[in-house]
Amino acid sequence: MPETYWTVRWPDGETERLYSPSSVVAEVFEPGQSYPTADFLQRARVALERASNRVERKYGFACSSAMGQLDRIEARVAALPDKEGSTVTCLDISQ
Repeated sequence: MPETYWTVRWPDGETERLYSPSSVVAEVFEPGQSYPTADFLQRARVALERASNRVERKYGFACSSAMGQLDRIEARVAALPDKEGSTVTCLDISQ
């Protein structure tokens, strides 16, 4: 269950390195692919909840870092002025 980072470009052009305690993000996102914001958010929820669940199965407790990252993603998306017409691009996934 290697820690994995993925870099995204937000609709405003800013890039951000995101964290997952598991490589599950590579099952949900593809480098170079752009996602409508709502789709990106749904995929992030799925990936980070799966990652947290994997940690829980292995160590007996959910991953607060994964859930914290999801909270930050949700807040970032909520602050976007044009959620419907924007996309988020996955630039890179690395371990």
